[in-house]
Amino acid sequence: MAAEHVVIDLDEPAHEPDERGGTTQRNVANRRSVLLQLVVAFVIGVVLGGIGVGELRDSRAQRERSSVVALVALPESGYSGGSNSRGTVRLNGQLTLINTGPAPITIRAIQAEGPGAQVRGMGQARLIRPGGTGQILVDLTLECSTAFQPEPLSVRFSVETEDKRLREVRYPVALVGSAWQEDALGMCEPRLDS
Repeated sequence: MAAEHVVIDLDEPAHEPDERGGTTQRNVANRRSVLLQLVVAFVIGVVLGGIGVGELRDSRAQRERSSVVALVALPESGYSGGSNSRGTVRLNGQLTLINTGPAPITIRAIQAEGPGAQVRGMGQARLIRPGGTGQILVDLTLECSTAFQPEPLSVRFSVETEDKRLREVRYPVALVGSAWQEDALGMCEPRLDS
């Protein structure tokens, strides 16, 4: 067997057939196209991800805003009748509510119990816009001798927030010096006309 010798001339550039060179150029062009598509997809992903994160942040802030309940409650005279039975006065009053929160709230129920005092909402729901006020009718039961203590009465409110969830919040209502005290004391004093 005779050995075949191959001589490679390193000074000359390689001559490849035209077919193979065209395939190589197409492969390079395909690789560039795929690389360009990947870069475009990456940029689109970054932009959409940034928008998504911003939307998520805005959504979270909106949820937090719509779940905040901040209100002020003030007793108002709304005396429309009452009774005195053995030192206990029952009368109807009003509670003025101010929504100091950032979103509308709906008052669903009001209730309070303290030494000698009970307050119950009369069942009507009331929507109060941010910065707005609303009056709620309440039924009061006050013991003449013990209801008017220096400590405020902790009133519990069942509130529906903008996100349609019910939340319970408490607000202290001072009875001493209030319109409710004035109305009740007029009924608590013994009648001298009998």
